[in-house]
Amino acid sequence: MKVAVTGSHGLIGTALLSALRRRGDVVIPIVRGPAGADSVSWDPTSGVLDPHALDGVDVVVHLAGAGVGDHKWSASYKEIILTSRTDGTATLARALAEMATPPPVLLSGSAVGVYGIRGDEELTEDAPVGSGFLAQVCGEWEAATAPAESAGVRVVHLRTGVVLSAAGGALKKQLAIFKLGLGARLGSGHQQLSWITRRDVVDAMVFLASAEALSGAVNVTAPGPVTNGEFTRALAHALHRPAFLAVPQAAMRVAVGNEMTAEFLQASQRVVPARLLAAGFTFADPELDAALVTALADRTLVPR
Repeated sequence: MKVAVTGSHGLIGTALLSALRRRGDVVIPIVRGPAGADSVSWDPTSGVLDPHALDGVDVVVHLAGAGVGDHKWSASYKEIILTSRTDGTATLARALAEMATPPPVLLSGSAVGVYGIRGDEELTEDAPVGSGFLAQVCGEWEAATAPAESAGVRVVHLRTGVVLSAAGGALKKQLAIFKLGLGARLGSGHQQLSWITRRDVVDAMVFLASAEALSGAVNVTAPGPVTNGEFTRALAHALHRPAFLAVPQAAMRVAVGNEMTAEFLQASQRVVPARLLAAGFTFADPELDAALVTALADRTLVPR
């Protein structure tokens, strides 16, 4: 396959490029600034992407977007979170729609935040979109692919959970404090956490690229969601450390604000990958204890 990828320098993008190249696929990173011999340049803020640069591409994977947990949610950073997704997605979708022969498939990023705060409710892809800032972001993010869908491109919305890898993301941020024996659940720890290892995310994307019957929302999460308390205990056990502490909700609110605490740190989404399982996808890491062994060994940004 010939695969074009935005967000190719991120946690998932680097692993995807490495996996595709091992398979013998041709990979074309879509990058900001000047393009090299094997990449394509774009400016998502200005809506600039030459459709002809994607001629002959079989699959486009769109992963670009500002980190949701990288900064406090000020009004200005919330705008960055939203526009970094909607502007880029709209730019890419319009470019595909303008092509004489667009690629057959676009795998476009999204997240389980689309479901909002849902407690212990089991969430398949048939669950309605929730409310709140992240649900709004994901809804607009997914809607921005409309021009590509109208042009006949099979669009898959990758509703991804928390990606477990010691190379980056939430797990990397937790490791130092857990290794000191100071690991702690967040609040009550009852909130549901939908997770997946980095290698399973990549394998799922490769699977979806050729799964012609699948379009629309696909939950890219492991089949065994857990509570935050269960995750805290499992990570501490994997690191051979205690974890008896809890971070009070009031402390989280002081640190990052009420909204980010409710929708990000303590959001509860019990998401199951119904469509992937029904299509026959096999998870390498379906259970958390074994998955943490995989994730803790996954320490380099570009895996071998």
